[in-house]
Amino acid sequence: MTDAGNDTSVQPLPRAPAPTPGAACGNCGTRLLGPHCHACGQPVTGLVRHFSSLVGDFLDSVFDLDSRTPRTLWPLFARPGHLSLEYFAGRRVRYVSPVRLFFFLAIVTFFVAQLLLSFGDGVIIETDTPQADAVSQAMTVDEVRARRDAAMQEARDARSGKQPAVGPDPALVALEVAIEKAAGDRIAALRQAERAGTPPPPPPAGDDSPTMSFNGRPWDPVHNRLEARWLPGFANDWLNAQAGRAQRNIARVRDEPDLFKDAALGAAPTALMLLLPVFALMLKLAYLFKHRLYMEHLIIALHSHAFLCLALLLVLVVAALERWLAPQPGPAHTAFLVVEGALWTWMPLYLLLMQKRIYGQGWVATLLKFSVLGISYSVLLSFAAAFVAIAGLVGV
Repeated sequence: MTDAGNDTSVQPLPRAPAPTPGAACGNCGTRLLGPHCHACGQPVTGLVRHFSSLVGDFLDSVFDLDSRTPRTLWPLFARPGHLSLEYFAGRRVRYVSPVRLFFFLAIVTFFVAQLLLSFGDGVIIETDTPQADAVSQAMTVDEVRARRDAAMQEARDARSGKQPAVGPDPALVALEVAIEKAAGDRIAALRQAERAGTPPPPPPAGDDSPTMSFNGRPWDPVHNRLEARWLPGFANDWLNAQAGRAQRNIARVRDEPDLFKDAALGAAPTALMLLLPVFALMLKLAYLFKHRLYMEHLIIALHSHAFLCLALLLVLVVAALERWLAPQPGPAHTAFLVVEGALWTWMPLYLLLMQKRIYGQGWVATLLKFSVLGISYSVLLSFAAAFVAIAGLVGV
């Protein structure tokens, strides 16, 4: 007898249709006893059937999507550590496997990020803007200040809506920073020439060709190569070949920044998969005296990363709904911001509660290890993000 309010029975998964009595294998002629021939292994069902059933088989094989999916996603989001503890207790078949769960959520999350995130429809404002260039062309300090004030007023008018904005608010803020920097550099150069008793320096020559720099000088495949002494020659040749590709792609990225965004986000799931074993090893070292197997820590790492992907997916969806339904300040806009803030807050709190519940240590030890692990893994993530960004720049 089982308690109806706490039913822990395992519901059977859908099975392939059983063969009709007396049916024979189409390959070897052996009488069939189940969905596969016990003599040659050929399945009863092939590709010549309704397309809808093929789609269902694909989703089940690749993503393990069936009745277990809703039963898995809610505890993954709302019950820290529950899925890992259930897995260790042997109750596994009722939930989506940790590997497929992480794989599915990582692919979906970063695919949605590619669709929803944008760098402003290809509009990007850098330090070499026309406004900053005009300031740099001034020949006296007073002229620099006058041009700076005019350019800053134009930017402020665009931000306040008095004139059509040339980009989103962050881009206009970057424009103001570029104007101030250009004015400061030009004033410093003019005053230095005045103190030295020399004529005002000519305006800086405009060079629209983007470059990368190593050792304080522009990269050059012959005269200023990227060299690492501890790498063999062929590896340094490969690095410089990638640097050349990145150099050629910088101009494309400046014109179409979403190319870089799509390439970087496309590589992000792979970077996370590579970091998973490292994070599991960090958990193993942090809880060395718990005498848990490495694979147990890997299961915990898979579930924690799957949760982060799910939470990030929800943040992206809420942000998209905010831009669509409540773009202007108001109660609805504020409600969306509160939900986004709650999701961001829930992420570290969830991971802390998950670590406390699974490993069962006191709060002081848990907080200490959580902080050390969090800081160390954040450093690894930053390096991984930089690598993904460089890979995206090379591969666009």
